[in-house]
Amino acid sequence: QVQLVESGGGLVQADGSLRLSCAASGSINSINAMGWYRQAPGKERELVASISNSGNTYHAASVKGRFTISRDNAKNTLYLQMNSLKPEDTAMYYCAAGGGLFWHNHWGRGTQVTVSS
Repeated sequence: QVQLVESGGGLVQADGSLRLSCAASGSINSINAMGWYRQAPGKERELVASISNSGNTYHAASVKGRFTISRDNAKNTLYLQMNSLKPEDTAMYYCAAGGGLFWHNHWGRGTQVTVSS
């Protein structure tokens, strides 16, 4: 099993920045990629960004140029640097891990990000 614990969410004003962190533990060797998803009230969960073990990354068009995903393998930690935040970025953000950039089957409990206008 893989355990994922997110941190770093909070309330921020528009154009501000936040950095989310996700600490992974357990059967880490089974992970090929990790990612960040978000879900706003009344909307479906969407993939925001993901990164493979080899360093390949994906960023959704809505966040490209503003968000950056990275990982510290020595610390088993995933990050999401979020800059130029917009009110529409308000959502619960979830860390995920799994077999590929677009396939994840382990989930954290989420951290809330709220952007005020």
